[in-house]
Amino acid sequence: MTIRFETPHDAAAIEDILDRSFAPGRERKTAYRLRDGVAPIDSLSFVNTLPTGAVAATLRFWPIALGWERVPALLLGPLAVDPALQGLGFGKALMRHGLAAAAADGHRIVVLVGDPGYYEPFGFSRAMTRNLSMPGPVEAHRFLARELVPGALDGVQGMIQRAANDPGPVLAARAGAGATPMFAEP
Repeated sequence: MTIRFETPHDAAAIEDILDRSFAPGRERKTAYRLRDGVAPIDSLSFVNTLPTGAVAATLRFWPIALGWERVPALLLGPLAVDPALQGLGFGKALMRHGLAAAAADGHRIVVLVGDPGYYEPFGFSRAMTRNLSMPGPVEAHRFLARELVPGALDGVQGMIQRAANDPGPVLAARAGAGATPMFAEP
């Protein structure tokens, strides 16, 4: 498996994986509404590929703001693996890589809505979101966070909000470099 930045050429494969991995209506969920009108962070948008180059899994991070003080944070997701390839480590490798990249880029907090059984081994917990709320309905036990910097959530409370972001270099600038592996696992 090879993890690399997402490129525009991956768009159709990513949408296909998302459609097959999630129930219809995923775009109406609260986490998706936080992404409306906000670009994912280019330097934190990854795919994990097969040796053939086909996309096996996808992971993106989005900028958000926490609480009244608009503390910068990341919204993780969606993480999706081609259903035919689930259980083979593609998602876990993306998680390890994505969290390490987010920390290396100086991000301090990551929030998500997802399966606690999957995300808790990566350090996510419901306890970290005890003083936060989402701007729409979510199952409380699936609302999780992780501090990339210990204590980053101390004193943070309130509603999670969309954040404008500087998209930086557009994905198209990477289209030619898309085949260069950033991280490979045997």
